[in-house]
Amino acid sequence: MEVKFRKAVYDDVESIIKLCNECFFENTNIDYAKNVYAKTENDDNQIYIVGYLNDELVAHAKITIVPTMYEDMNTYSILNHVCVKEKYRRCNIGTKLLEECERISKMKNCSAMKLWSNNFRKPAHECYKNYGFIVNDAKFFSKEID
Repeated sequence: MEVKFRKAVYDDVESIIKLCNECFFENTNIDYAKNVYAKTENDDNQIYIVGYLNDELVAHAKITIVPTMYEDMNTYSILNHVCVKEKYRRCNIGTKLLEECERISKMKNCSAMKLWSNNFRKPAHECYKNYGFIVNDAKFFSKEID
């Protein structure tokens, strides 16, 4: 099973949103996503990766490159919306997707990759651990801004 990975283009947005809505039980509006993508598509630090098997989108990840002025943190990447279409899970596609994310992160001189994942995604967490990610002793905090 040969999945081809590449940087997403505008024409991929609808398929990305359909996959993410399915995998994460989200309800992102496609027009909203296209608008946001159009505003950020030339930002070298905002990278959407897609994996296609033939003409079907089967994998996706969002990579955000975070350059910092702090030596201990250096430049790092944050991965989110890492997903594989359900019927293709357990076919090593998730590992290959993480390899592609790592390749890009290295190319961007990142010293580490960090990953956001919802608590309900237990099988995905096993994939991340098998790939070498560790669970940090930290909490993810968020605050809605009016």
